[in-house]
Amino acid sequence: MSKVLILAGDFSETLEVFYPYERLREEGYEPVIASLEKKRLQFVVHDFEPGYFTFTEKPGHGWDADIAVADVNPADYVALVIPGGRAPEYLRNNPDVQRIVQHFFGADAPVASTCHGPLILAKSGVLSGRTSSGFPEVAPDIESGGATYEGGQAVVDGNLVTSRAWNDNGPWFGAFIKLLRERAPLA
Repeated sequence: MSKVLILAGDFSETLEVFYPYERLREEGYEPVIASLEKKRLQFVVHDFEPGYFTFTEKPGHGWDADIAVADVNPADYVALVIPGGRAPEYLRNNPDVQRIVQHFFGADAPVASTCHGPLILAKSGVLSGRTSSGFPEVAPDIESGGATYEGGQAVVDGNLVTSRAWNDNGPWFGAFIKLLRERAPLA
């Protein structure tokens, strides 16, 4: 079975982890969750409620990471998924996370990123000359990373598919699955 790596951590957005996880399983790929440590992770639910200037955050599901990023050999995986939430704020600073991301871009392998996930792409130095979506508040980070920000629900630029947030899961991951079938078809 072809494996797809999902970079997640404490306070990753629940819907941005589980939707890709289950869609990958449905397609016949094996999703593998990597984090800073192999431990139980606490995900969150971000919601947009009236009266607030930004999203609210509530506890989501807990889930076990399958592998620590230090132990990841990215060549063992056909694609990469980077959910949002608050986890990308600290994951982006980890050298192993950057190593993993750089591998997938160097190999021109499929990469999906949503919400705050492009923070990791920008810090990893892979956005130069690209077009990327993401949560609107991370647009300056995307642009500082050398990319053009486009606030779309499924922005495809070569091997990269990005979106704004969990509200875009269907179009975003549909575009990613199409790319995955083309570039890493199941045997």
